[in-house]
Amino acid sequence: MRIGLARKNAVEWVKTYAQQDEGYLGAYFSGSTVGRSDQDLLPVGSDIDVVVVREGELPLPKLGKIIFRNTLIEVTYLSFKQLDTPWHVLQSYHLAGSFWFNTLIDDPTGYLSSLQKLVSKHFTERKWVQLRCEEARNRIETGLRSLDSTAPLYEQVTSWLFSTGVMTHVILVAALRNPTVRLRHLMVRKVLEEYGFDEFYEKLLALLGCKDWTEAQVQHHLEGLEHTFDMAATVARTPFFFSSDITPEARSIAIDGSIELIRTGNHREAVFWIVATYARCHQILAFDAPDEMQRSLEPAFHELLADLGLHSHGDLIHRSDEAMRIMPELWKIAEEIMDANPEVMK
Repeated sequence: MRIGLARKNAVEWVKTYAQQDEGYLGAYFSGSTVGRSDQDLLPVGSDIDVVVVREGELPLPKLGKIIFRNTLIEVTYLSFKQLDTPWHVLQSYHLAGSFWFNTLIDDPTGYLSSLQKLVSKHFTERKWVQLRCEEARNRIETGLRSLDSTAPLYEQVTSWLFSTGVMTHVILVAALRNPTVRLRHLMVRKVLEEYGFDEFYEKLLALLGCKDWTEAQVQHHLEGLEHTFDMAATVARTPFFFSSDITPEARSIAIDGSIELIRTGNHREAVFWIVATYARCHQILAFDAPDEMQRSLEPAFHELLADLGLHSHGDLIHRSDEAMRIMPELWKIAEEIMDANPEVMK
């Protein structure tokens, strides 16, 4: 499917459902397709991200992934308060990218249009690029310092993984690239190669624990994830913020997207999302699966972690300490990229 058709179907979903809700204030596209041409093919393992803006202090719980007209759409609700000023948006690396381009689907009040014009005007100014990088850096440091040794293993792994993974976002934001989620390592590899920091990419993979993984190794763990994913999707009942990621509809992202990365020679770049999905599956299993099912699926997850060099909470702390030690180097590289990037307005 071409991105243009997927967008068209997402617009129809907004008209059919979102516009009918009380408190609706507009909608826009976000995610990995922002800035892509309508003629581009929607990559394997990708969906169309739609943000619905609503009245109120707090947004509704994330609707998540849905199928509409054979299109996988991920719907997120956002409180109007989170977009209250362009300056707030400009320093948020998760929000700003969607307003660099005109991604608006619907804007009944006209506010989103005026916001987009201001954010777009200032988006590439060094001041705001650096503030967005600093926001990402703060997320890393806060996350790595707050690992809870009393939490279940799957929660500890998730906390460590996503905190460490934001290191890629510091680089992507500095280069004015989309801080994508599942493909973060593939995208950051390209940026680091472009700016001559190839060796640092290997350090990022070493922090994850997969620098020396072979294609066969990744394929093996993906096969284990497939079985775990299908079991978790079958028993899932308890709502989590990521619940729609572990469903038959979302299988194309977690499984098919990883298969495609392996097929194209990017097997190490598939590891991040394999680990993230494995941990989320085990959180679902812990709440909703019979004990026997949980026990039968644990060895494959533990084998994955062992191959990453993670056997205990102490290993996670050690890996977090390693990440903190190279934070100065990460920041130096980000600053050099901002200096060298001709699009960043000095």
